[in-house]
Amino acid sequence: MKQRLTAVAFAAVALALGQAAWAGEAEAKKWIDSEFQPSTLSKDQQMAEMKWFIEAAKKLQAKGVKEISVVSETITTHEYEAKTLAKAFEEITGIKVRHDLIQEGDVVEKLQTSMQSGKSIYDGWISDSDLIGTHYRYGKILPLTDYMNGAGKEFTNPGLDLKDFIGIKFTTAPDGKLYQLPDQQFANLYWFRADLFERKDLKDRFKAKYGYELGVPLNWSAYEDIADFFTNDVKQIDGKPIYGHMDYGKKDPSLGWRFTDAWLSMAGTADRGIPNGMPVDEWGIRVAEDKCTPVGASVSRGGATNSPAAVYALTKYVDWMKKYAPKEATGMTFSEAGPVPAQGQIAQQIFWYTAFTADMTKPGLPVVNPDGTPKWRMAPSPYGPYWKDGMQNGYQDVGSWTFFQGHDPNRLAAAWLYAQFVTSKTVSLKKSITGLTFIRDSDIRHDYFTKNAAKYGGLIEFYRSPARVAWTPTGTNVPDYPKLAQLWWKNVATAVTGEKTPQQAMDNLAEEMDQVMARLQRAGMARCAPKLNGKGDPNKWLSANAAPWAKLANEKPKGETIAYDKLLQAWKEGKVR
Repeated sequence: MKQRLTAVAFAAVALALGQAAWAGEAEAKKWIDSEFQPSTLSKDQQMAEMKWFIEAAKKLQAKGVKEISVVSETITTHEYEAKTLAKAFEEITGIKVRHDLIQEGDVVEKLQTSMQSGKSIYDGWISDSDLIGTHYRYGKILPLTDYMNGAGKEFTNPGLDLKDFIGIKFTTAPDGKLYQLPDQQFANLYWFRADLFERKDLKDRFKAKYGYELGVPLNWSAYEDIADFFTNDVKQIDGKPIYGHMDYGKKDPSLGWRFTDAWLSMAGTADRGIPNGMPVDEWGIRVAEDKCTPVGASVSRGGATNSPAAVYALTKYVDWMKKYAPKEATGMTFSEAGPVPAQGQIAQQIFWYTAFTADMTKPGLPVVNPDGTPKWRMAPSPYGPYWKDGMQNGYQDVGSWTFFQGHDPNRLAAAWLYAQFVTSKTVSLKKSITGLTFIRDSDIRHDYFTKNAAKYGGLIEFYRSPARVAWTPTGTNVPDYPKLAQLWWKNVATAVTGEKTPQQAMDNLAEEMDQVMARLQRAGMARCAPKLNGKGDPNKWLSANAAPWAKLANEKPKGETIAYDKLLQAWKEGKVR
């Protein structure tokens, strides 16, 4: 009797699983026919990919996995995942996803808490690849390379196609292993009002005053001239004030991102080397010959955080904001300043995140034409006088899927399935259209973006160009991102308020960074812990050949610009500019 009941129960379970699979396929077809278009895959290929997810999920449902929790910062792309793709995943696979949306700083704080406790609060995390150096050194984060070839092999999508991801090198550690899977990425670029730059009266006035053409600035000298021109010469457009610059300066964690997101590298603080300067990176941290062991941030230890180039970078940041931006800018945070250019009174912005692209193309905005095309364009940011060919040219945010070692294996596998689902070729093109944060080369090259490139003000051309490789996230020189990042905004703020000079602010920052790294050295790490150089004469390190770079006699060479059309043509020809 017992055996008969067991057989009946088994048959019932098998029937239920069979019906679930059928329902999943029906739901997949519904989503493929509607939401998941367009795609780089055919509908048949999409269905084949979804069937794989259904079968993989069945294995986990049989082990009792019904729900998982993941977290990310709040941007348009992740809102689409949380509100739309999580629902699709549940309907297709039967596994419910609680996708929390919180501020970026809170993601880092919760991640740090989990690393310290050894117990992950979430089953999966989307956190910046800026933490790659941290993850590699502490040994708390799961190397995905090991997982995909081991315990997670049966839950790894055969169609994942890692080579198609444009940010894989940013999430690969010095050991050659992939630690994070890119989910979204966006660069900070130069933004300008192309309609104003094309006006003959303004072009003539600029040329008469400065002796060269009004165009996309190639260096900081030209950017400064253009900022001064619009703020102090043009003054008004259509009866409203016009400003030649926009930024933000409130004492807030987001002020730190403004600098750690490669502001120093744009000035030319780091060594040559892509993705990050080597041996001195854009934070000014030097590593030893092993390319892994941090040895100092201060110039006295061979670093560059308080070098002439870094001080120049901070000086220009403060001067430009106070001279050429709206007076409210110094009291704004990142999120408050982001929407300001869309209001129509900013002529250019040197440091503008392309994550705002979707919000800057909404019909009816002062910066959008009646036909829906933008009045603005984006281009590579200009570089400072210390910058040289072969250096990183700017920052690119790469929010990436991250998982903890030792987490419940079944919940981990389910979270890994969801991570692959929201980055799969079935859904990634539609996600790219929604949030404009590209992760796959195949999406960037798709005919949809060829036909609609004019709507995005140069974003498509940039991501199709060879220039994009010089925009990179924080690299592996940074041994503990959460501990070191918090030092930046507190020190930069003292220069904004005038409490300290830029030199004093950077001296203090460099010293505090060295102190934190000294503590990390004493505490030890799983690998590549800091081992600081002794303090010495800064002049021993300052050089004309490598970072830290010696002070230039002339920090404002003649301004240089390029016509935007020529820039686009260079990209089409496979040139940087």
